[in-house]
Amino acid sequence: MLASVAHYRDVLGFRVEFTYGEPVFYAGVERGKVLIHLQAASETKRQPGHGGINIFVTEVDALYQELKSRGARTLNEPRDYPYGMRDFNVQDLDGNDLCFGMESTAR
Repeated sequence: MLASVAHYRDVLGFRVEFTYGEPVFYAGVERGKVLIHLQAASETKRQPGHGGINIFVTEVDALYQELKSRGARTLNEPRDYPYGMRDFNVQDLDGNDLCFGMESTAR
């Protein structure tokens, strides 16, 4: 993971926004208005070739209710996590995970 973070920083010109875990297994790198989250393969249930996208929103609970009412394949309900986010996941038709979240107010 640290090698990937260094590659994004040193080769691709991204700024390291955060790292998480001991040892680090999750990180965010930013360039311009693009923030990419990187996750160690050993820390995900995704199969190779299945992507994941994190989308920051302002009203995560309302969005969850809207997507659920539209028939989205929700994988979990919104909840607060120790990494400072309140989020939930859905899966698209191709098996890609989309995580919608906002900064948690319960710290």
